Amino acid sequence: MPKPSSPVDRLNWTCLSFDQLSLGDLYDVLHVRCQVFIAEQVAFQDLDYKDQSAWHLLGRDGAGVLQSYARILPPGKAYEEPSIGRVLAMAAVRGTGAGWELMRHAMAEVEQRWPGSPIRIGAQAYLQTFYEGCGFEVVSQPYLEDGIPHLTMLYRGQGA
Repeated sequence: MPKPSSPVDRLNWTCLSFDQLSLGDLYDVLHVRCQVFIAEQVAFQDLDYKDQSAWHLLGRDGAGVLQSYARILPPGKAYEEPSIGRVLAMAAVRGTGAGWELMRHAMAEVEQRWPGSPIRIGAQAYLQTFYEGCGFEVVSQPYLEDGIPHLTMLYRGQGA
């Protein structure tokens, strides 16, 4: 995976199961997901009852503000393989390399929990190049999800 093209303020990363999230963590997660996926994009049902079996990767800045987030689903929850979704970087850190850092951490979390497993994602089509830079390849035709063009992409792992 390429290094960020510009410096990123160091984010502090934690990856927690649903039961490990404090009420404050959960509120922060729901707040940023609503801001990015509903207010900035399109209204859709974000709460899908998959959060309870997911790992939640939180990237907070030095002041403790949640700036970057991804949800990691175990095999069989969204796809046969583990999956990374709800990937977001707040406007304050976009263009700083925070997205690359987020995916690097998310992919490392998947590798730690399910060593050697491929990772399947449903990516917004306009982010195809970004995810290809992370090692994913397109494995589907474009499709609409919540009115937004998406692609199914697969990361086959280090040895692929």
